[in-house]
Amino acid sequence: MSALVTVSIIISAVLMVISALLILIRLMLGPSLPDRVVGLDMLTLSLVAFCALATLYFEQRAFLDVALVLALIGFLATVALARFAERVQDNDRKNGEDHD
Repeated sequence: MSALVTVSIIISAVLMVISALLILIRLMLGPSLPDRVVGLDMLTLSLVAFCALATLYFEQRAFLDVALVLALIGFLATVALARFAERVQDNDRKNGEDHD
């Protein structure tokens, strides 16, 4: 692997870690449940990209398997949380509450 590719992978990994930290801040601050669901989905996407970078850097295909499984679990978690958020909003509408 050339030096340019190695440096590019390292810079990309550092940027992915910074983005993951910013996403964690958004995840904690919220303010609403849909914001947290989107934050969790973006965090999963960042971890998948980080696994792809690790595959390139270490030249091990096992990291691609990890990325694939993580992407599938992240997708299922996002769908489940979106359904949960929808039910919470429906219940709030039935009860006359407004939690924007």
